[in-house]
Amino acid sequence: MAASDIANTWANIRQGVKEAETLIGEKKYNLSMVKSRQVLELMVDYLCGIASVSKEDLASSIDDLYDSEWISKTTCEHYHKIRMLGNKAVHEGNDNGYDANQAYHLLSQEVYTFANEYKSKKKRPDRGTGRSSERSPGSRNTARRSSDRGPSGSRNSGRGSGSSSRGSGRRGSRSRRRQKSGGFVPTATDFIRLGLILVVIVAIVFLVRLVMPGNEETTAESSTAPTTATFPTPETLPPTLPPETETMAPTTPAPVYKTTSSLNVRSEPSTAGEILGLLESGTIIDYVEDYDDEWTVINYNGSTAYVSSQYLAHD
Repeated sequence: MAASDIANTWANIRQGVKEAETLIGEKKYNLSMVKSRQVLELMVDYLCGIASVSKEDLASSIDDLYDSEWISKTTCEHYHKIRMLGNKAVHEGNDNGYDANQAYHLLSQEVYTFANEYKSKKKRPDRGTGRSSERSPGSRNTARRSSDRGPSGSRNSGRGSGSSSRGSGRRGSRSRRRQKSGGFVPTATDFIRLGLILVVIVAIVFLVRLVMPGNEETTAESSTAPTTATFPTPETLPPTLPPETETMAPTTPAPVYKTTSSLNVRSEPSTAGEILGLLESGTIIDYVEDYDDEWTVINYNGSTAYVSSQYLAHD
């Protein structure tokens, strides 16, 4: 399929979704379901083309795509639901608003999946090719072990060589190392240094007491002097002031809005935003603020969402 054909198909799919939503807003539910089925046919024809699946009737094409693992089981069920609602609208003249919203909701989900998974998908390569050249982890570990080991006995060769004098010298060095690693053993020099430090500290304390004898006396006198507590008299008490009364600013109640028809709740202020849910006609919304002239911010299931302002009415 040429790149221009792919672009045209995707443009037609997006335009069809917008038209289906517009028809719901105009309460033309029958035409909306027919439009949803037409968009479904575009997606199925595109997938059959890149999957090399024969294009028969719509139901058989959907089943063939599922059997060849090009669509999931959930997507297959959604496709059949949209197809049946469209057939009911064409052959039986169904004009039910709930069915139209259900068809549009399923179509929006599958168009989002189509854009992310199938739009740029190419033909799948043959399965099972290219695996014979891969090595198993066990073969790599065996090669590493064989390269690390030398010939048998190579590690122990030469251990017994050397004279007895070398062996005795090694034993002596090992014994000295053991003595050093046994812990710190103080010597006489260490005791002398410790004694000199203590003498210097005692001398400094003695000189400090001789140079500043008056400070200790002043400190002792100040610590033993009695303290008298003074209490305020009625004349010295500050005048009591009347308690301040807080004035509460009047609050303006939030406006109350309700839907005038079935309305989609979206994650972004755009018709391309993800649909979070559907509000039935006459539902009172949790109004937050106006986003712009076309969209209103609401609280929906504990988070911020957006709805079209043209389908809201002030209660």
